[in-house]
Amino acid sequence: MKKIHISGLAILGAGSMFAQQPNIIYIMTDQQTAEAMSCVDSTYVSTPNIDKLAKDGIRFTNAYCAAPLSGPSRFAMFTGVAPGAEGMLKNNVPFPEQLKEKTLGNLVSAAGYLSAYAGKWHLPEASLPVGEKSFGFISLHDHNDYGLTESCIRFLKQKHDKPFFLVVSFDNPHNICEYARNQVLPFAEIKEPDLEDCPNLPANFSPAPYEAEIIRLEQQVHFPTYPVIDYTRDDWRRYLNAYYRLVETVDNEIGKIIDALVELGLYEDALIIFSSDHGDGVAANKWNQKSALFEEIVNVPFIVKAPDAFSGNVKRPELINAGLDLLPTICDYAAAEIPAHCTGKSIRRLVEQENSEEIHSFVVTETMFDKSTTRGWMVRTPHYKYVLYDKGKYREQLFDMQADRRERINLAVEKKQSGLLNRHREILNQWIADNHIETTGREIIPAE
Repeated sequence: MKKIHISGLAILGAGSMFAQQPNIIYIMTDQQTAEAMSCVDSTYVSTPNIDKLAKDGIRFTNAYCAAPLSGPSRFAMFTGVAPGAEGMLKNNVPFPEQLKEKTLGNLVSAAGYLSAYAGKWHLPEASLPVGEKSFGFISLHDHNDYGLTESCIRFLKQKHDKPFFLVVSFDNPHNICEYARNQVLPFAEIKEPDLEDCPNLPANFSPAPYEAEIIRLEQQVHFPTYPVIDYTRDDWRRYLNAYYRLVETVDNEIGKIIDALVELGLYEDALIIFSSDHGDGVAANKWNQKSALFEEIVNVPFIVKAPDAFSGNVKRPELINAGLDLLPTICDYAAAEIPAHCTGKSIRRLVEQENSEEIHSFVVTETMFDKSTTRGWMVRTPHYKYVLYDKGKYREQLFDMQADRRERINLAVEKKQSGLLNRHREILNQWIADNHIETTGREIIPAE
């Protein structure tokens, strides 16, 4: 196994310099699409605190989740392993025994850190009562956005004799799921404005021509998951209002943590990473929730504020896997072991070196719809996005992501694009083989 060593331990304290092993804070939301930040588009949402992290750090515009579902995505984050390689494509699947001692918290703790976790896990066996230890982390707060920030601030105010790794995991804007089902929101309150004050519909509101047939079949069969099937345009506008207000609710909580870090003199020297486990349909293609491989769902926010970043307020277009690359990146900064089974890569040099080359020529997102057996894969290359579902008509999609980021024109139906289509098929087939992903073989399309 690959090991990284340091020459000495850092001396800690408010305002101290400890570049060798910085304090690390990973702030994670649930179901936040990459564009739901006012540093990207301030038309309908205001996120001044997330924007501050972007202003002080590096924002990766082409970051993709490993899987567009909470459990599988978080499995990738904390193991560095593709979910499909371990049969972890559904929520609440038993955690593989052989990986339990090589999870992110254990690895960073073994490098000399105090590791603490507050909030939502959504991994089997991980969520334990406050004060108990799970996957290398001391539990600070359970799955509840209320009181989560305060528990983290109490932790930050404690005297630490070693560097700390703090995970701050919010549930919101995931409450949009309850909103769509007309349920009581567990961790937020939404005031319904007049319709005229709600966001307008996105430009790609209507499903695109040659959309994968399985998308609407899933929506029709699993109504409890997708209750929006009978939504009017006005309903969708109210949905968008609720979603953006939930994003603002969690941004306010993030601001309290940033303020505490600044007040305690811990902000400047800390490594702070902000991301989300997956996005939301946000009315594009008349879709809510996740699982599908639409851009709004798989493209997630990823911001790194690091003490040794080459600059601040920088947008980087390089491809990264927000799930698989997280563990090796944090382990790199923590001087911790990076297990050989990790398939992601540290993005540290993209943060610290302005002229660094890309670390990935492509990234893959894999999915299995939560209430069915439908599977799918996305291959994102610098210029294109290839999508394959395992059943239905038009199950192959190919989009030019420079000219058609809203995914309106499916190039896979054009014969003249066969060479480009084959190249992406080859990439996917090789990735499936390299990562030992179990398939029947019938769903995979070989290059011609």
